[in-house]
Amino acid sequence: MPDIVRPGRLPPILQSFGFQILAAMVLAIGLGLISRAIGPDATGGPNALAVALETLGAIFVQLLKTLVPPLVFTAIVASIANLGELRNAARLVWQSLLWFAITALIAVAIGILLGIAFQPAPAAGTTLFSAAPPAASGGWLDFLKGVVPANILGLTTATRLADGTATTTLSFNTLQIVVLAIVTGIAAVRTGEPALPFLAFMRSLLALVRTLLWWVIRLTPIGTIGLLGNAIARYGWDTLSQLGSFAGAVYLGLALVLFGVYPLLLAANGISPARFFRHAWPAIQLGFVSRSSIGTLPVTETVIERLGVPGSYAAFVAPLGATTKMDGCAAIYPAIAAFFVAALYGVDLGPADWLLIAFVSVIGSAATAGLTGAIVMLTLTLSTLGLPLDGVALLLAIDPILDMGRTAVNVAGQALVPVIVAKREGILAPRDGDAPLSAMARPG
Repeated sequence: MPDIVRPGRLPPILQSFGFQILAAMVLAIGLGLISRAIGPDATGGPNALAVALETLGAIFVQLLKTLVPPLVFTAIVASIANLGELRNAARLVWQSLLWFAITALIAVAIGILLGIAFQPAPAAGTTLFSAAPPAASGGWLDFLKGVVPANILGLTTATRLADGTATTTLSFNTLQIVVLAIVTGIAAVRTGEPALPFLAFMRSLLALVRTLLWWVIRLTPIGTIGLLGNAIARYGWDTLSQLGSFAGAVYLGLALVLFGVYPLLLAANGISPARFFRHAWPAIQLGFVSRSSIGTLPVTETVIERLGVPGSYAAFVAPLGATTKMDGCAAIYPAIAAFFVAALYGVDLGPADWLLIAFVSVIGSAATAGLTGAIVMLTLTLSTLGLPLDGVALLLAIDPILDMGRTAVNVAGQALVPVIVAKREGILAPRDGDAPLSAMARPG
């Protein structure tokens, strides 16, 4: 398996993909601060550096999004076919869903406790409508209807009015693609021999898409410069300081889950936390800078297999987790944000509201599928609690910065669950001499 960074004359540390991302983050912060110091151009618009950073980040995200639909569809169809090779396949699926729910419930409980303890509220002088209102909101009926595919491609359209001009955008609903893929995979397996050419084609297409996606991942350091640099250039530290208590509570909750809950769960199941993080860190790191669980999917699947999970099981649980397992976006964040918005409007949340938050987080996390950010999940939570959605506008100001930490926790949880399930089912085995994944290897 060839490395992303091929051996050459550079020192080993410079060949490390993780070091390249870290260096890109440092450079991005510096460029972002320089852009803010330069200020707007002569016309009052963003300066050339800000435009360059935004363009780099947008192109990187656009490349990731382009490969999401074929990746999710082919990965799930092929993995359902491969599950037949495993003993107790149905049990593995239900155990995965159970541990998805268990870890989500723990994460939302931490979010609720932090919300009660800190009661995060905006600092004095903060303007409620300092950001644009959300372009999309979540409701239970919308979520239930959204599960059912509107067409065979999982395509959705949205029309926005701006300056009297109607703009229609076309996008893929990842949750609908997941449903289509699961149904198609089951149908192919039930069809039997006539469907074998179709399944072979799906496996070939999956291999092709994974190769394309790994080419995009090679560009991650460049994408990091654009994404993080643009966030710093646009928001700076001033906005963060205005929402310091809220941002601090969110990142404290993320840290407690990532470095507290997850290691305890691993240790309780006889798995070394140090070994887990040594292997999983490349995926966690990539999730942090890309803000995309789907974009991190091939790396996540690779580290899951490197941790000893059978490939046929990893190929199923990785794409499923990347679209529905969101401890950061769907559990910790909406719980703390609900207390933030409630405090903003002088509403007290009682034990019944806490239970509603937990229910929405565990059952409704699929509402965030395929989205960068957690706005749909947040509005779903606020709607269920009867809180005004106007409070979301303020949170959007720092959402890209918070989304980095949320996605890192999402990816860690997506790797954690299959390792625990495989260990409990007795199918976990060390791979590659337990060597760390210091330079991410392209799946072969």
